[in-house]
Amino acid sequence: MKIVIDAGNLPMGRIASYAAKQALLGNEIAVINSEKAIISGNKKEVIGKYKELRAMGGSALKGPYHSKEPYIRLKRSIRGMLPDYRNGRGREAWKRIKCYSNVPEEFKDSKVTRIKANTPIKNISLQELKEKL
Repeated sequence: MKIVIDAGNLPMGRIASYAAKQALLGNEIAVINSEKAIISGNKKEVIGKYKELRAMGGSALKGPYHSKEPYIRLKRSIRGMLPDYRNGRGREAWKRIKCYSNVPEEFKDSKVTRIKANTPIKNISLQELKEKL
């Protein structure tokens, strides 16, 4: 079964946990509007945390690498919710997850799943975070 999740104004952690659980159950997951997903918290603190994450990473040739792109950042947070994305069922679930910025043509007419979650007062969208980094 294919599940299309609209990430607009939803907390990134809620999206990640829901998508990981559904992928582990064997469903194909497509997350659209990744740039509109939000991270809760004070903007300055969130930006500082992600700047620090991007700055560290060992030498110039070693990781970990943290991308600025919203859909990659969202997919990485989903990966963190999987049991082991390198082996076994975690790897199979990881292959079933796709994240997109905006809405691709193939999902224009499809039924979209909205996750129920409260929008926190202090938040920053992934698109805004990308512009600040």
